[in-house]
Amino acid sequence: MSHNPTPSASVISAQAVDAAITSRMSVRAFLPQGVEREVIEHILEVASRAPSGTNTQPWKVYVLQGASRDALVQKVCAAHDALRADPSLASEYREAYDYYPEKWVSPYIDRRRENGWSLYGLLGITKGDKDKMHAQHQRNFRFFDAPVGLMFTLDQVMGRGSLVDYGMFLQNIMIAARGRGLHTCPQAAWNGFAKIILPHIGAGEQEMLVCGMSLGYADPEDKVNDFHTPREPVASFTHWCG
Repeated sequence: MSHNPTPSASVISAQAVDAAITSRMSVRAFLPQGVEREVIEHILEVASRAPSGTNTQPWKVYVLQGASRDALVQKVCAAHDALRADPSLASEYREAYDYYPEKWVSPYIDRRRENGWSLYGLLGITKGDKDKMHAQHQRNFRFFDAPVGLMFTLDQVMGRGSLVDYGMFLQNIMIAARGRGLHTCPQAAWNGFAKIILPHIGAGEQEMLVCGMSLGYADPEDKVNDFHTPREPVASFTHWCG
């Protein structure tokens, strides 16, 4: 009598890793359910196994919960509102590094537009509705209601390669979070408000803001979490050199 063999540990691990990676998404609505400190610490411990050039481990993490989180939300939302009222204030809010290009070209601008209008379309935000656009953008600065906000900094003395290291560390956090039923949203939107954020979190003078991240349990009832971005097929970005 034949029977199906028990999957090997390596197959099970591969399936679990693939599931964590492919189920990761940028969640934009979270439940108020808290996340225990021990869980956050364990996620960060696992994530710290990320590779870095000559093992420099350039990451610094600031965890915001409760009053510290709420106070930062209030400060940055107020600045965001003030910036809308007076666009000349933009000169006060500079990113430490260029996350996006100065000049957009295809295919990147096309993907960016598709991403933005697909999200706004889902939410019923039409082109030119500046009030709703502003409110939706400000959801970033409320951590999308996630109970945990993370801020990541880098010593300015470090080179651009450390941002590559940081990307691997951030991905590890997001995948480790998925393995525990949590979701995340990495956010470069915070970067322009570094002059408010860095003093609030107690960062040193030589630290620059890399990005923020929301962490918590996704709200399954909020339609914004139905938004899933497409990916290009492997054949479109892979060149076999042989």
